Amino acid sequence: MLPRDSALTTYIEHRDRLLNYANRIVRDRASAEDVVQEAWLRFSARRAEDGQIAQPLAYLYTIVRNLALNWSQRAANHGPVALPEPAMESVAADEPSVERVLYYRDELRVLQEAIAELPERTQTAFYLHKIDGCTLQQVADRLGVSVVRAHQLVKEAGLHAARRLFGEEDGA
Repeated sequence: MLPRDSALTTYIEHRDRLLNYANRIVRDRASAEDVVQEAWLRFSARRAEDGQIAQPLAYLYTIVRNLALNWSQRAANHGPVALPEPAMESVAADEPSVERVLYYRDELRVLQEAIAELPERTQTAFYLHKIDGCTLQQVADRLGVSVVRAHQLVKEAGLHAARRLFGEEDGA
């Protein structure tokens, strides 16, 4: 028979190993914490009832194993455990917020207006390279210019658009 503080000492000394043991079964650290805590409650309640446990550490491991297996089986049968509301607020949404949609629509409008201000050949170079994904060589071939000139046109369009998006003057 273990004295009360001796049982607690055994639990505290072996808690980390019990936690790792439970974690290998349930494969979730938070759930393993719950399992080990519940095991201690059952262990201490059983000790209080009859006061005699021949091998307390082995008994504690048995309780942890049984609880962890039950936990895993319950999770498998009932699917994932729902997160509490506060945790759900920190999970990224699949869709952007209304504010983000409006912000990016406005940015796209400014970008389209900025590109529309450019000469047609510069617009074409920009759209071919940035939107259609053409290489600079393909842009150059399509426009009948050198690769260096195609690069200059795309860069010129990008700089112009950036100045408009970030509110800088064209000559800055």
